[in-house]
Amino acid sequence: MTDPRAASPGAARVYGIITLVEAIMTASKLDVLNGKRILVTGHTGFKGAWLTIWLCALGAKVTGFSLEPEYPNGVFVRSGIQHSIRHIIGDIRDTAALHNAFEAARPDAVLHLAAQPLVLRSYLDPRTTYETNVMGTLNVLEEIRASENCRVGILITSDKCYENNEWIYGYRETDRIGGKDMYSSSKGCAELLVSAYRHTYLAENGYARHGKLLVTARAGNVLGGGDWAENRIVPDCIRALQSGEIITLRRPRAVRPWQHVLDPLAGYLLLTVKALEGDVSVPGAWNFGPDAGSLVTVEALVQKLIAFWGGGNYICDENGSPVPESGLLSLDSSKARHYLGWRPTWGLGETVKKTVDWYKNNASSDVLALCLSQIRDYLTASGSQE
Repeated sequence: MTDPRAASPGAARVYGIITLVEAIMTASKLDVLNGKRILVTGHTGFKGAWLTIWLCALGAKVTGFSLEPEYPNGVFVRSGIQHSIRHIIGDIRDTAALHNAFEAARPDAVLHLAAQPLVLRSYLDPRTTYETNVMGTLNVLEEIRASENCRVGILITSDKCYENNEWIYGYRETDRIGGKDMYSSSKGCAELLVSAYRHTYLAENGYARHGKLLVTARAGNVLGGGDWAENRIVPDCIRALQSGEIITLRRPRAVRPWQHVLDPLAGYLLLTVKALEGDVSVPGAWNFGPDAGSLVTVEALVQKLIAFWGGGNYICDENGSPVPESGLLSLDSSKARHYLGWRPTWGLGETVKKTVDWYKNNASSDVLALCLSQIRDYLTASGSQE
């Protein structure tokens, strides 16, 4: 038999991608998602695009509902994953458009990632931030409640939903929700909304009647290839390194829970599987944060980024921060470790290495294959920890 890789560059690409997908299917414990109808809101964003690629590799039938991609060099556009899904452009504040997307998708599960995700933008435009993060979430909840097909809602918020007291220990899911800035407050409001909605309409003790489970998930500061958002540390650094400019650090001593984007996504997928299986212990809130070794300052992260890049310089300008920010924030993920068997797979060093590899290679690589290969590597590393 002729090796299909020798037929043409196009055939070689398809063969390579099929091989990667087969490797992901084999390495994964998420086979329940094969053939399931999944609606992802915010699928054109950084996390949403990575999640969509992973779901497609698992055989899920994905419908995406989101605004137009904001960055033409981001993961969603560069991977071409829109050609493998039902791709719907819309705004979660638009109830008619969202309803039509639910009607088209008839989802078994919804993973809600659509949001206004930037802290600085929330200061400049609080109205859109609250309309999107709070009322947009309410619109999604209403569609889940009304849908005859949907059995699971996984609603993604943020580690910043906690009332941050600058504690040296990680926040647990039972700690107080709040926020001292517009972004954090909007995420806290979304958490309170989902909790009230779940208890009012879709409580676990009524599961036999309504057949739906609602879950919220909170992650740390995610890193990974293809994030180009402004006023985020890694994209800002990459732009400076690519242009030979000096990196400016506004909050070099701020400590954050850095993690690769695939770590929380793995947690979201585990929750989806458990909920689709009807596990009524799943509803509620879940943290997916990194190990203590990945809780470092902004300056330490940038030093590691420069080292893997192979050169670069930075300066510290602590008077240059346009808005106040917390100095310390971390998550306690004991609940996910104990009940889901989830744990972070890549430490800070491997996280930064994989992130830099993506940015260095994406211009000359097949981006879909690049993403799939990193998902395969992640699953291989995760399996080796067992």
